[in-house]
Amino acid sequence: MLALTLALAACAPTQQPTWAIAIHGGAGTLSQNAPPEQLRAYREALQAAVDHGSQRLARGDSALDVCESVVRMLEDNPLFNAGKGAAFNEKGEHELDASIMHGPTLRCGAVAGLRTVKNPISLARLVMERTPHVLLMGDGAEDFAGAMGVERVPNSYFDTPQRRKMLDERLEELRRSSPRSETSPTDNPRKDLRYSTVGCVALDQRGELVAATSTGGLTAKKFGRVGDSPIIGAGTYADDTAAISCTGTGEEFIRHGVARAVALRMKLKGETLAQATHALIHTTLKPDDGGLIAVDARGNISTPYSSEGMYRAWATSLTPSIVRIFKDQ
Repeated sequence: MLALTLALAACAPTQQPTWAIAIHGGAGTLSQNAPPEQLRAYREALQAAVDHGSQRLARGDSALDVCESVVRMLEDNPLFNAGKGAAFNEKGEHELDASIMHGPTLRCGAVAGLRTVKNPISLARLVMERTPHVLLMGDGAEDFAGAMGVERVPNSYFDTPQRRKMLDERLEELRRSSPRSETSPTDNPRKDLRYSTVGCVALDQRGELVAATSTGGLTAKKFGRVGDSPIIGAGTYADDTAAISCTGTGEEFIRHGVARAVALRMKLKGETLAQATHALIHTTLKPDDGGLIAVDARGNISTPYSSEGMYRAWATSLTPSIVRIFKDQ
């Protein structure tokens, strides 16, 4: 895996990309034994998203516009746990989180616990651009959405049969394993319930770095739980060094401030993007905690993860788009 990232970081010996993009659809992947049509659907969705972002960056669009647009595409796709297709909480409802950060200015915006906003990433951007705040949550975020005129939907819009099935299975697991315990529905969740998030990081032709992340959170999560995705520095971060979007066990990414730690290791220790991201995923975090995508100011890309796989794709001005799910591809 390190060899792959180092290869990405050395895409051209004498020329660096004028733009670069990486996306992820979470580190909670299907089994490699999943039906081919399921795997094909994910690959096609990732391909469409990375192609969309690449085309916009190639024509000179800003990384901020591109990251928002790509994440909106993933939020609108019911395959992913963000927007339509978001996970159910323990009450059988949806609470959505998102964040976005503009590297050159360190401006950022985030939302948590949304229930009716169709595209949380766009509201996160509005928090960044229209308020002096970084994070709005719950009813306050919903009120702000109303004031901004963003598209609203019933909470049931986010339902999908697959997510309902996952909720039922998880709650049944908990009933069987500890009928009298006070174990939270989020304690020791199955791998396929933990890691679903979407994200995009980009470097544009102006040299600006941006990161964006959106999620429906954990299946059967406790009502009101907030993970790392809307926490700047934990699940999302961008500055003039790198842009990072994470996916995994959110509580661990928060404890270690993983997203910002990538940029800090590069600045303070002189590590490359590959060295910094791999140290955090494979040394700081526990095995199977998840993964991240990152791009630096030179257009190098890194996509390390410790789970079985991670839905991911990337491209630069010098390299065609690549889509991957598992490690042995």
